[in-house]
Amino acid sequence: MVSIGTISLNDKYIQSFVEKDELTALQDFVESAHKKIHEGTGAGADYLGWLNWPSTMDDAEVSRIEETALKLSKDVDVLIVIGIGGSYLGAKAVQDLLSPAFGRTGLEVVYAGQHISGRYLEELLAYIEGKKVAVNVISKSGTTTEPAIAFRKLKAWMYEAYGEQEAASRIIVTTDESAGALRKTADEAGYVSFVIPGDIGGRYSVLTPVGLLPLAAAGVDIRQLLSGAKQAEADLISTNLEENAAYAYAAYRQVLNARGYSTEVMASFEPAMAGMNEWWKQLFGESEGKQGKGIFPASVIYSTDLHSLGQYLQNGRRMLFETMVSFTEDQQQSQIPFDEEDGDGLNYLVDKTLHEVNQQALNATAMAHHDGGVPILQLEIPKLDAHHTGYLLYFFMKACAMSAYLSGVNPFDQPGVEQYKQNMFQLLGKPGYEK
Repeated sequence: MVSIGTISLNDKYIQSFVEKDELTALQDFVESAHKKIHEGTGAGADYLGWLNWPSTMDDAEVSRIEETALKLSKDVDVLIVIGIGGSYLGAKAVQDLLSPAFGRTGLEVVYAGQHISGRYLEELLAYIEGKKVAVNVISKSGTTTEPAIAFRKLKAWMYEAYGEQEAASRIIVTTDESAGALRKTADEAGYVSFVIPGDIGGRYSVLTPVGLLPLAAAGVDIRQLLSGAKQAEADLISTNLEENAAYAYAAYRQVLNARGYSTEVMASFEPAMAGMNEWWKQLFGESEGKQGKGIFPASVIYSTDLHSLGQYLQNGRRMLFETMVSFTEDQQQSQIPFDEEDGDGLNYLVDKTLHEVNQQALNATAMAHHDGGVPILQLEIPKLDAHHTGYLLYFFMKACAMSAYLSGVNPFDQPGVEQYKQNMFQLLGKPGYEK
């Protein structure tokens, strides 16, 4: 168990798969990678701005984000956040994790530009008819196909619905400080704008205005989110694998990968974690999947997926390991009621809360999958709130940078992402991309 800091790494179900000496043997490599991260000497060092961001972000900018969100909450029914990849996944992940599952009140935050579905976009346009709408378009360049198409259509709708002057007051741009098509558009039209830091890549940008503005608009306490990340920044500084859970997690991943466990399944017993799983998949998949290397990131939500993928996890090919995320505190105290007839046979549970039952489902699954030949890492977080979510975000970013450097790749580029774009431009006949 590595438990210094807020997140504990429980390695109870990994010890029969990984020798202690295997982890110890990585210590020197971890120290070397740590220097690359903190001294900026590794590949992609120009994109390490996220590393000290929680402790150095300008408080005045946080206040400006909060003021903008407050104004939106008074004047707007629906905020449409336009972006793809890191420009939306982090915000949506945190929003889904911290918002009520039912009966959300206040400003509604929805997303567009994350795909090219005509059905989705036309249904969105129909949905916002008669509502007070604002748009936050997020892109460093402004020319990424998916969000650019969505912004073109939504901007046309806004100008038709409100007229040029009011529409311009309802469009917020988050983009590069000085360069790119979207920056030019924002400056010319007079849109309110926020800056994507030039030294922070998209998948590491959730704690910048990219994620903070949509989250503040959705009612998330962004100061608590940043405080959790700031605590993680301070906690996760040791190079000792017995004192740094993020580095231990990264090291275990690489040992398992070397042993042939090339797929990692992120598992949670909280359905609200589904969006966080998607953000995690981009973070690790895009950071590590290059040069023929990398661990394939997949995810499940239990106990739901125990009734669909459970059979494969238990008895399928043994090329995968699981990382189980759990929140240890019972925040709801939801009791199971007594039924005199006991037709469903559940009266034996009446002295337990749903949280306790869920925790035992986790323990039972870990035991079963371990016995079935699946190595299991367990990340244990005290509470599901903004502070601990901020900590978790930073934990994964720090672990990802370490894991990628340990595997010998640049954690901050994504050269393979461009290939589909080149093919698509050619197939669509974009000027300059003809055969």
